[in-house]
Amino acid sequence: MPTYDLSDEFRRNLGDLSPQHRDRFKRAVERFVEDLKGGRGFRRGLRVKRVRGMDGCLEMTWAPDGRAIFMYGDEIKPGETHIIWVAVGDHDILP
Repeated sequence: MPTYDLSDEFRRNLGDLSPQHRDRFKRAVERFVEDLKGGRGFRRGLRVKRVRGMDGCLEMTWAPDGRAIFMYGDEIKPGETHIIWVAVGDHDILP
């Protein structure tokens, strides 16, 4: 199971999401984790790609206008991917 950290901005953003959007995001994270464990890359539906202007950051699409920005961190548990969630919300979170 991957390990993760949440930035302060991500925590604030998550609190601003509607309950329906939080549920959608949580379901997307379940698929995201499955893909991390599978080792074959992310499924097309998550549309994971680099974020222009934010070195080392990637975005995941979890709804038509739902985005989450994350980056890979140093392993905390040997052999387990570590994710740092940076921001979550609509397209406005992107630079």
